[in-house]
Amino acid sequence: MPKVKLKIDIAGTVGDDAWREIEHFDPIQGAWFGAKYGSSGECAHADDAPHPRGEWRGAAVQLQTKLLAQYAMSHYLGQKRVMDADAE
Repeated sequence: MPKVKLKIDIAGTVGDDAWREIEHFDPIQGAWFGAKYGSSGECAHADDAPHPRGEWRGAAVQLQTKLLAQYAMSHYLGQKRVMDADAE
């Protein structure tokens, strides 16, 4: 199944708040967020402190078809915290 890889700007948020703010594309099959999908590096701040400017985390969204993945890329790129999207 095709996936869309996302680069999410997490600056100014705490924990995974930036990921929870994302409006997801309706027909997704699954979605995952975290450093294992890419990151700007390890956090050098307390867990309850906001992420500093420049920090980002990766995410992956699985879809049923390549066409849906293309539509999803456009959907995600229109959101302010999504820095980049690429379909696999």
